[in-house]
Amino acid sequence: MHLKAEWLNADGPKTVCDALQKAGHCAYFVGGCVRNALLNKPVNDIDMATDATPKRMMEIAAKLNLRIIPTGIDHGTVTFIINNQPFEVTTFRKDVITDGRHAFVTFSRSIEDDARRRDFTMNALYADINGQLIDPLSGLDDLLAQHVRFIENPAKRIQEDYLRILRFFRFHALYGNLDAGIDPESLSACAKNIDGIDMLSKERIGHEMRKLLGATNPAPSMAAMAKAGILTRVLNGSDITSLAPLIHLEGTSNVEPNWMRRLLAINGTDIQKSLRLSKKEAQILASMRNVVNDAPTAKVAGYKLGAQNGLNAMLVLCAHLTTHLPDNLIENLNTGANASFPIMAADLLDQLEGPALGACLKQLETAWLQSDLTLSKAKLLSISGIE
Repeated sequence: MHLKAEWLNADGPKTVCDALQKAGHCAYFVGGCVRNALLNKPVNDIDMATDATPKRMMEIAAKLNLRIIPTGIDHGTVTFIINNQPFEVTTFRKDVITDGRHAFVTFSRSIEDDARRRDFTMNALYADINGQLIDPLSGLDDLLAQHVRFIENPAKRIQEDYLRILRFFRFHALYGNLDAGIDPESLSACAKNIDGIDMLSKERIGHEMRKLLGATNPAPSMAAMAKAGILTRVLNGSDITSLAPLIHLEGTSNVEPNWMRRLLAINGTDIQKSLRLSKKEAQILASMRNVVNDAPTAKVAGYKLGAQNGLNAMLVLCAHLTTHLPDNLIENLNTGANASFPIMAADLLDQLEGPALGACLKQLETAWLQSDLTLSKAKLLSISGIE
């Protein structure tokens, strides 16, 4: 198979390749850009690999007056900046020592060495500037079969970096054949190395979980995680029962995937700490959870949360209840989002003040919400005894 992609003809990739090749070195595109281009999926970052050392790349760039940044020079990575676009180029490497989080590497001139230190076979695909594929580990067959599996020994790959446990489930959600099921050998290795998750930072875990939950259909991967005991290790108290129903509702209503909506559906204890949510994310999640627990109408959900988060809450509520979405959902959410409580403090100041004023306002707003936002100002004032 030959790689065809518009970015192969762009100035940036051609400039970097020409610079390295004219200096006597090889230059290959690798990983996600090759994988996604073969699948006709969007390519966000273009990463490259070469047999040139970082020092040599810096010398080449200097001679050609190319801008280059030593972004990870100790690990073999430099970044060429061409037309304000970054291109990370990393020297072929092989691992010397790994501790489950970091790898100590040595540079290599072998593409096979470089391929073997990667995680999944489908990520060990290389292509030159002409689109010619180099497939040292038969990753193309796995990619086309939508078979996500570790390179060679799964346990060894995982023990090099335990984050690969979570990456495995994310990649299965994004690139796997969901009907064929998850790779059993890889799943077994993930389960056996579950203690390694405790070595990972919460930031890295949270980053991976956001990506996994944002996949089009993460339900099969999440189910496998739960069965293997990995999900509860990452997010204690979580429950995936409502996840598949939620994804079904999203599909029938043409709603885009949203990681926070899915997180709301599975819940869990101490989510902010477990996934390192920002304070704002935690507040939004808590407000949506409160609304779901109250099981309101769409108008009330829209009033309390706004149209978008109100929609998230209503989708999760219906998934919990395994019911269809209510009629005129979007219209009612927007009605609620644009509604204003008709009573202001000034309307009550002549007769109430202090705590009594606050209590009365709260009581009247509760009555207004219970009426599905229908009670008029006059009616509310009559309820309060103030007319």
